[in-house]
Amino acid sequence: MRKALALLVTLLVLSTAGCIGPSTSSSSKASASSPTSSSAGYITITDTLGRTVKVPANVSRVVAVGPGALRILVYLNATDKVVGIEEIEKRYPYGRPYVLAHPELLKLPVIGPGGPGKLPDMEALVKVHPQVIFWVFASKETADEVQEKTGIPVVVLSYGTLENFTDETFFKSLLLAGKILGREERAREIIEFIRGQQAYLENLTRGLKSPKVYLGGIGYKGAHGITSTSVYYTPFTVLHLDNIASKLTSTNRHGWIQVDKEFLLKENPDYIFIDEGGLKIILDDYRSNPDFYNSLKAVREGNLYGVLPYNFYNTNIGTAIADTYYIGKVIYPERFRDIDPAEKADEIFTFLVGKPVYKELAKEFGGFGKINLASGNVTYGLPTNP
Repeated sequence: MRKALALLVTLLVLSTAGCIGPSTSSSSKASASSPTSSSAGYITITDTLGRTVKVPANVSRVVAVGPGALRILVYLNATDKVVGIEEIEKRYPYGRPYVLAHPELLKLPVIGPGGPGKLPDMEALVKVHPQVIFWVFASKETADEVQEKTGIPVVVLSYGTLENFTDETFFKSLLLAGKILGREERAREIIEFIRGQQAYLENLTRGLKSPKVYLGGIGYKGAHGITSTSVYYTPFTVLHLDNIASKLTSTNRHGWIQVDKEFLLKENPDYIFIDEGGLKIILDDYRSNPDFYNSLKAVREGNLYGVLPYNFYNTNIGTAIADTYYIGKVIYPERFRDIDPAEKADEIFTFLVGKPVYKELAKEFGGFGKINLASGNVTYGLPTNP
């Protein structure tokens, strides 16, 4: 294996030497005034970990490693440059708009298992001859090690915390990847689009008196039940809603937290939204414990609603924005009277991933609408242990 890998690396370096020059480690010096600098045949960039990396000036072959990396490339209209994908993308081909819109990606060679904290298959990675590895959720040590072993530049990107849609760290990642891929204008268009969506939603609901709301079943490293939520669930934050979980403290940088059922009974929110990635678990729990659910005001009064799961291999930002429109329509129907949430969702998906995929997502999870716990059923749930 080691000899084979060494031979493959040698062949890769020889075949690409004319366009990228010698490979460099992350200790290369970048321009002090800019995250990128250039010289013949390559540019030197600074990634989100502060690593300086030399990459080809003209990139036509890339791979994406880690949660959300491939989604960024799809957003940037760079699927034509992707030469390999992670096995997790093929194992769970549902629930993620970027995969539904681009099934051709599922035909590409596998470069590793995928999943949080899992390394790519070095030999498989080198075989597809990428010029750049884009990686989300990699440590400096891991990125440097893989870059050194393969001779392929590793650029680490990040989604930030996404407490709302306009996360500056994520935007910097879009611009950086856009710079490398020749998609800078597209990166700026995406940022402008996301900023515009958030500003519109915030302005539409600013100053309104909010009922008490709760989101259950949110996915985090797999599916969870009714007690899984977030202290700053992004759609609630953008809509200025009174999220009952916001008074709690999360030690997780994404705000994810598990509450207990007594907390829900005590707070008794006016509206409950269910992340449909966890709906299968919640329906099973209801069958064994209907009294708990029927004691909740929102369930008794018919204010239990489903939203599409957006935490599936990191944040599907388009889905999160679409959910926000639907939640706004439920809570403030007059303010959102001219908006059809399903049509708006397809408008968002078409811009970000190139195709309207709401109907496919709704078929898989249930889509926007009221939930009847006694008769509800779904086709898919998020995997419990991806």
